[in-house]
Amino acid sequence: MTARVALAVVLVALLASLTLIMAAGSVSRWLVALSFTYLAAALGVRLFTRPRPPGSSFDPQWVSTIGVDLVVFSTLQFLQAGGINYSPLLALPVLMGSVLGSGLLALGTAAGVTLLLLMDAWVLSLHAAEETAARFLQAGLTGTGYFALALLVNQMAVRLAREERAARQGQRAARVQAQVNQLVIETLSDGVLVVDTAGRVHAANPAARVLLGFEQSGDARFTLTARPAWQQLVTLAATTFERHEPQVADITIPRPRDEPRRLHVRTRLTKTDSSQVERLCVVFLEDLRELEQRLQIEKLAAMGRMSAAVAHEIRNPLAAIAQANALMDEDLREPALRQLSGLIQKNTQRLAQIVDEILNVAQIQPRDRASLPPLELDPAVGSVCSDWAVQTRSGARLQVALGAPGAQVPFEPPHLRRVLVNLLDNASRYASEQAGAIRVTTALVEGHAELQVWSDGAALPPAVEPRLFEPFFSSESRSSGLGLYICRELCERHGAAIRYRRRSAGVAPGAREGNEFFVSFGAQRPALAGAAPFDTMAA
Repeated sequence: MTARVALAVVLVALLASLTLIMAAGSVSRWLVALSFTYLAAALGVRLFTRPRPPGSSFDPQWVSTIGVDLVVFSTLQFLQAGGINYSPLLALPVLMGSVLGSGLLALGTAAGVTLLLLMDAWVLSLHAAEETAARFLQAGLTGTGYFALALLVNQMAVRLAREERAARQGQRAARVQAQVNQLVIETLSDGVLVVDTAGRVHAANPAARVLLGFEQSGDARFTLTARPAWQQLVTLAATTFERHEPQVADITIPRPRDEPRRLHVRTRLTKTDSSQVERLCVVFLEDLRELEQRLQIEKLAAMGRMSAAVAHEIRNPLAAIAQANALMDEDLREPALRQLSGLIQKNTQRLAQIVDEILNVAQIQPRDRASLPPLELDPAVGSVCSDWAVQTRSGARLQVALGAPGAQVPFEPPHLRRVLVNLLDNASRYASEQAGAIRVTTALVEGHAELQVWSDGAALPPAVEPRLFEPFFSSESRSSGLGLYICRELCERHGAAIRYRRRSAGVAPGAREGNEFFVSFGAQRPALAGAAPFDTMAA
C-alpha cells in the first residue's frame, strides 16, 4: 500500500511537470486529475483501511486496490499520455494479487493484464497496420512474463507465509517453554547460577541468591569475583571451563553476622554446536543442612517402621511376662521376693506403655477433614479435664477456663482426648504442687479456636526447645519421647497446629511464668463470648 502511494506521487509529479513544461494539449488535464484521484484513493486505503489477503474471487477489496490500479494504469497506457509507455506499471497489480491472494487470483490478474495489453496492441494497430505483428508479439511476450511472474511470486509468497506461521508457532512454543523453565527455576529450593568464563553471573534464581547471602534486588547479574567469600565458586567454575568436565565439591561460605553456610556444589557446561557461541557453566547449589535434615527424616521414618515392627513382636512376650509375674506373685511370701516381683510389674507396665505409644504413632491414619463431624470444643475439653483430674488426683492443681462457647472444630473426640491427656501428663510431670499450677484454657483468637495448656514448670533449655516435637527425643531417660510427637501428628492430620511458648499466667504484676502448649484449630467459629474465669477442678 505504501508502494502504491509512492507510485501515485511519482505519476502526479510526472504528469504535472509534462503539463507545465511541454506544449499545451500534449497531456490532457483530466489525466492529471485522474492521477490526483489515484493518489487520493491510494492514500485513503493506506491510512484508513487494513487490507486482508483477498480470497479466490473478486471481492470488493480487490476492486478498491488491484481493480483501481488496473483501471488507472490501463487508461494511461491506452492514451499514451506524454508519449510514455506505462505497461511496466501493470506489474504492480500482478505482484499485489500474487503476494496477497491465492494462485487463482494471481493468474486471473495476470490474464486481465495480458488482455489489456493485447487490446492496446489492437487499438494501436488500427492506426499503424505495418507494426501490428510486432505490437502483438510484444504484448504476448509481456503477458507471458506476467503469467510467469504471478506463478513464481505466488509460490514464494505461499512458502513465506507458511514459514512465517511456523516461525510464530515456534516463537510461541519457545516463549511458553521459557516461561515454564523460568517458573521451575524460580521455585526450585536448590540454587542455580549461570556463569561465564569471566565469572559474570548471567542468571541466578532466588534460592541461589539467598544461599550466597546476596539478596540485592534488581538485575540478577553480578560477578562472583566481587566478594572474597565466593572465591571457591570462582575456582570451581574455572576448573570446569579448563577441564571441560563436571565438578562436585562441598564448600563453606563465610558470613559476617552469622554462622558459615555449607554448600554442596555441582557444575555443568552448556552444550553448543557452534564455536562462535560462548559456553556457560551452570552451577547447582544445595544447602548441606537441608540435605542432612532430609537424611535425618528418612532415617527417622525407617526407624519408626522398624520400631513399630519390633513393638508388635514385643507385645506378646511382654504380656506373657506380665501374666507369669502376676501368677508368681500370688505364691510369694518373702518381702524381698515380692519387692522384686513389684519391680518386674512396674517395668513391664512401662514397656507396655512404650509399645502402645509406638503402635499408636504407626496406626495414625490421615482422614478427610471435610467428612469429620464437628466437635463442640468446650464440653469435650471439660469432660477430658474432669476425667484426668479424677484419675490422677490433680484436681487441686488444675484450673479450667472455657472461653469458646459454641465453637466447633473438625477433630475426632478420641484423638482430641489423647492430645489433651498427653499435654496434661506432660504438664503434671514438671508443674509444682501449688494450686493453679496447671491451667487449661479455650479461647477464640483471631477467629480461630485455640486450646491452651499452661504449667508453672521451669523454662526449657535452649537446646531442647527446637526439638520438642521430634520423635524419640526426651530430656528424661525414662521417657519414650513420643508424647508430643503424637500430639503434633494428630493435630496436623486434623488441620490444626500445636506450638510451644513461654509466658506468664496473667497480666497482673508478679504473675507466674510457665510453659504453654497451645493448639490452633482451623474451622469457622462464632463470635467470641466472654471468657469464663478460672475454676478449680474438684478431684
